[in-house]
Amino acid sequence: MVNHNDTILCRDSREIAEVFLGSEDFTIEEFVAVARYGAKVRFSSEYCERVKKTKGLLEKFLKENRLIYGVTTGFGDNVRNVISPEDSEKLQTNIIRSHACAVGEPLEKEVVRAIQLMMLLNMGLGYSGASLGMLELLRDQLNNEVTPFAPGEGSVGYLGVEGHIALVLIGEGKAWYKGELLEGGEALSKAGLKPVKIQCKEGLSLLNGSTSVTAIAVLAIYNAIQATKVGDIAGALAYEALQGTLKACDKRIIDRKKHIEQSRTAENLLAILKDSEISKACINLKVQDCLALRQIPQMHGAVKRTLREAMVSIAEEMNSSSDNPIIFPQDDDGIALSGGNFDGSYVGIHADSACIAMGVLAKLSERKIDRLVNWHLSGYPSFLVKNPGLNNGYMIPQYTAAGLVGEIKVLSHPSSVDNISTSASQEDPVSLAYFASKKAYQVSKKLEYILAIEIMTEIQALDFIEDMKPSTVTKAVYDLVREKVPPVDQDRHFYPDIEYIKDLIHDGTLVKCVEDRIGSLKF
Repeated sequence: MVNHNDTILCRDSREIAEVFLGSEDFTIEEFVAVARYGAKVRFSSEYCERVKKTKGLLEKFLKENRLIYGVTTGFGDNVRNVISPEDSEKLQTNIIRSHACAVGEPLEKEVVRAIQLMMLLNMGLGYSGASLGMLELLRDQLNNEVTPFAPGEGSVGYLGVEGHIALVLIGEGKAWYKGELLEGGEALSKAGLKPVKIQCKEGLSLLNGSTSVTAIAVLAIYNAIQATKVGDIAGALAYEALQGTLKACDKRIIDRKKHIEQSRTAENLLAILKDSEISKACINLKVQDCLALRQIPQMHGAVKRTLREAMVSIAEEMNSSSDNPIIFPQDDDGIALSGGNFDGSYVGIHADSACIAMGVLAKLSERKIDRLVNWHLSGYPSFLVKNPGLNNGYMIPQYTAAGLVGEIKVLSHPSSVDNISTSASQEDPVSLAYFASKKAYQVSKKLEYILAIEIMTEIQALDFIEDMKPSTVTKAVYDLVREKVPPVDQDRHFYPDIEYIKDLIHDGTLVKCVEDRIGSLKF
């Protein structure tokens, strides 16, 4: 069931310096703290005990030469081939080396770190049979910022990308350390670490599962939720900049729909604009506004509902075991069960839907930008500059936003409905969820730029309103932006301005500026 708490992502990931893997579910804020902001990872005693117990059980299975997929059999369609216990370690090294086949540009540092963290979460649940020593090295790579080189293209949901990351554990492949790309063994050595010898089933557990799919989706959904909160802030600025009537946010209208996210969006807008002289003066200025203003509660509400559902599914997957086979203790013995928990469909489907939700927010933002720079509609000087013609003002930033919306439209085509069979049709449906998550991550960053351009134009528009004051909250946002983005009196290079505002969005500074004044924005 979807959690309908009115606030979401309440902790600031930047302020989390240390996380413990153990008895409680891991949070998205903690995940981002490690992947993006370098929080240190510690193992609880519960984590270590779970790992040790299942490792001992798996060693017992191997000594008894039980027939277990990926332990005493080959992989994929090679499941038909029996492997002797003597070759079990060689089998695991082989899968890492042979499966490191991803291609293209390397994944960003925070994405690789996110995948490393997901490996620790997945195997640390105690159903994989991984050794504590191997997991400690993976943890120490994170804590010492040894970041494997991992090409980011060519995955159907697992294996290839993870193979490159796992290579560094055995001293192979490549990794960054202190800004330098080194051979894997050299990077470990410079960080004071030593490679491990991969043991029974560990190669399979490192590569298998929804680790990369989920890791990228967590980063994407974090960005998306943050951006959606910014969308409400930008929406409030738009009401002032376009001198809209807040009658469209009247509780009597809003509550006629049963969607709680719609009501909360309207409440956010009203809270931000509570003491706005502009909004008070414009309440009866028009019968109704254009849809870009009037439908903010409805459209933002639909976006939030979709992202909330995606967040729940992604968080559940983050705290799940997606390995295969899964090792279960039973009294003094146990069993290894093969299944399909590695499938990434839960995350893939919701990552696809998150792309669509972010696309809706993006198209609404772009329409507000166009309305602001279009003198036919805004009433302001053409392209929000005092001397248009000689100056182009914000003409081309609207082009940029339009181009980004066009890219988001293409990226919103679902990946999870597609299928290309692999491994001699032993793996006949594959989730293709990796690209769904990757698309969502890309879309989330494009959305941040669009919102940055919207806020940039709204702040400029407020400079043309001289006889009425904005709200206390929007004035605080105005001041924050104006710290680095001066008013536009004549043309200049706008790229640094857009990047600065985008960074305020991405790292949560802009949301914090608002929430410090009115409390947590409702989601």
